[in-house]
Amino acid sequence: MRLCCRWPETARKLSRVFTMEDTQEIDEVQEVISDKTSEKEEETRDEVLARHRKEISQLQKKEVEMKKQAARGSKAEQKTKKKQVEEEVSQLSTKLKEKHTKELSTLGYSSGNGNEKSNLDNLVKAIAGVTVSSQPENTKVSKAKQRRDKRAQQEAERELRIQAEQNDIISDRMVENEKLERKLKPLGLTVCEIKPDGHCLYRAVENQLGHLSGGKSPYTYEELRKLAAAYMRKHTSDFLPFCLSENLIEGDSDESIAQKFENYCKEVESTAIWGGQLELGALTHCLKKHIVIFSGSFPDVEMGKEYKPVDGICSSSSSIKLSYHKHAFGLGEHYNSVVST
Repeated sequence: MRLCCRWPETARKLSRVFTMEDTQEIDEVQEVISDKTSEKEEETRDEVLARHRKEISQLQKKEVEMKKQAARGSKAEQKTKKKQVEEEVSQLSTKLKEKHTKELSTLGYSSGNGNEKSNLDNLVKAIAGVTVSSQPENTKVSKAKQRRDKRAQQEAERELRIQAEQNDIISDRMVENEKLERKLKPLGLTVCEIKPDGHCLYRAVENQLGHLSGGKSPYTYEELRKLAAAYMRKHTSDFLPFCLSENLIEGDSDESIAQKFENYCKEVESTAIWGGQLELGALTHCLKKHIVIFSGSFPDVEMGKEYKPVDGICSSSSSIKLSYHKHAFGLGEHYNSVVST
């Protein structure tokens, strides 16, 4: 309760101190603004302009000093003081401009467009080289804004990089597809699009088996995965050095290596892990089929040549024909099925 009772008294003291300090400063400026030209001897044009520069500079200096005074105290007090300063400065600025306008008119200056305030502002800038209420605190960029601007710039640069990469992917994809089309067209072949879901290799083989059988494939893509994994387990020495080449650590025990290989085979048979040349190598033996992979980016690859029919690759009715696309999607490589046109 004592705080509540004393608050008005404290507020009055703060207001009185602030008002006394500012009144003293404002009175000094008022002396500058007051129209005393009639008491002075007639000034030359250069003397008038020099005095205007000095008066504007004095008012600007007083404004800065008053704002420094207003920055003291609590946030609520600062807010109140700041508003008072702005009102006082606005009034003083208006009076000074009116005074200068009157004096400048005697020197031949006029507001030709009828907009006295705008014309006077231009005169102040041109003649004095300074402006009242320049508010230097607003022109200084805060650290927070600098950080925001920097983040915005980085984000814009990132978007440009992404767009450039996407454009490159699209361009590479178009070139790759055109080369592949030129390769397949003379052979009477075309690409059959396969869903890009991690199972694309096995789905493409399933599609080929369906075409070769003239109906439904004898194996689903899930069953093809299991066939490949089973063959790899049975012929560990043919696959282990290649499928674990990036995962082997010097000093790994035989047991550890065997476990890593088993984990790899489990992923092949039960997950959507992407399949490649190793898995195709297993499938060519499981199915006893000759496989040819066409590509617009690399030379064609043949696998299981021992199963290659006598009538050759392209006229064969029993070879599995796939297409390999390095730039089909941003995430990586893709396999499609190749069928007759």
